[in-house]
Amino acid sequence: MTTIANNLQQVQARIAQACAAAGRDPDSVSLLAVSKTFGADAVLEAVAAGQRAFGENYIQEGVDKIAAVRAALPAAALQWHCIGPIQSNKTRLVAEHFDWAHTVDRLKIAERLSAQRPAHLPALQLCIQVNVDAGPTKAGVPPAEVLDLVCAVAKLPRLQVRGLMSIPDPAPSHEAQRAVHESARRLFEQIRQTGAPGLEKFDTLSMGMTADLDAAIQAGSTMVRVGTGIFGGRSRPTP
Repeated sequence: MTTIANNLQQVQARIAQACAAAGRDPDSVSLLAVSKTFGADAVLEAVAAGQRAFGENYIQEGVDKIAAVRAALPAAALQWHCIGPIQSNKTRLVAEHFDWAHTVDRLKIAERLSAQRPAHLPALQLCIQVNVDAGPTKAGVPPAEVLDLVCAVAKLPRLQVRGLMSIPDPAPSHEAQRAVHESARRLFEQIRQTGAPGLEKFDTLSMGMTADLDAAIQAGSTMVRVGTGIFGGRSRPTP
């Protein structure tokens, strides 16, 4: 068994344990393997071990990797998620190459993604990024403005709003991590209960990474984003 395959097995076991502690079905939490800074070979190893969903932070790197993996495995049914910041000059790349975008926090970006999503592709699945703990260095829409943005984006063609995404600042304890994640879950539930048009598939709460996935799952996360726990330490410094 390769290191990546072994790591995936350990992460899946950790997810199952966190779900058991929370009284949840392990199938209610999906695993997004964050492959930023790792090459296509690492992704192919993860695919061989059964992983099908991958997250990329750097858009051009992600586009190149998607092409390389598709060339190697043209029949593989993989999902590619953009989980890094999306600037206006990169929306076309996201719209044309990715299946999901997790970091939409401005209507302008959503409008560009909608206009640039090719008609032959399924709707681009979106999460709205919320700055749940008001971190001064974090992207994301303030909680008080999330509902308005969700409803505006839901009206756009070729997009499907699926839920919320958050990246809170590191917390000093499991309890503190869980408290922050629970605030995101409450916001998610409040929006879902509005029954607003276009939110029929509002079912995804993308939160929790290698360091805090246990607390995130106990708080209600439906998708955890794990990089280091699967691929190991980053192979090059973050730009």
